[in-house]
Amino acid sequence: MSYRTVTFLQDTELHLEGHPIAVGDEAREATLSDSLATSYNLLADSAGFIRLVSVVPSLDTGVCDAQTRRFNEEAAALGPDVKVLAVSADLPTAQERWCGASGAENIKVLSDHKEMNFAHAYGTWVKELRLNHRAVFVIDKKDKVTYVQYLDELTDHPDYDRALAAVKELQ
Repeated sequence: MSYRTVTFLQDTELHLEGHPIAVGDEAREATLSDSLATSYNLLADSAGFIRLVSVVPSLDTGVCDAQTRRFNEEAAALGPDVKVLAVSADLPTAQERWCGASGAENIKVLSDHKEMNFAHAYGTWVKELRLNHRAVFVIDKKDKVTYVQYLDELTDHPDYDRALAAVKELQ
């Protein structure tokens, strides 16, 4: 288990737990929820697709809302061989409410609330808050990680253009 730190609002230090992943690594399977009753296996259920995985602490915050909306908008232009997945520890019912209110139809929103399985597998678990840390991953069709961005500050935006360029390089 790796222990790293990040900041929140520039002055509060938080601890990340889990196993960070790097470019060139094999992606790790993680079980998430796509509703209160059903699960979604990150790799198995998106096999054969390029995956852009956008990780946010909570959809009900400004930066997370903006990040998820941006990737939802971009997803429409990425083509049928790309799945854009958003991961947060929000309850599936809260995610469904957010998707309905935001009109997010091009992105699959998944919950890590039950066991923080994704957070452990990808090193995004903010222990003090029981949330996922903001990160972006691109995984190719053969489950190889080709792009990783872990943010140093919980409230910063990711580099959208670099993440999208990483997806387009695989097409």
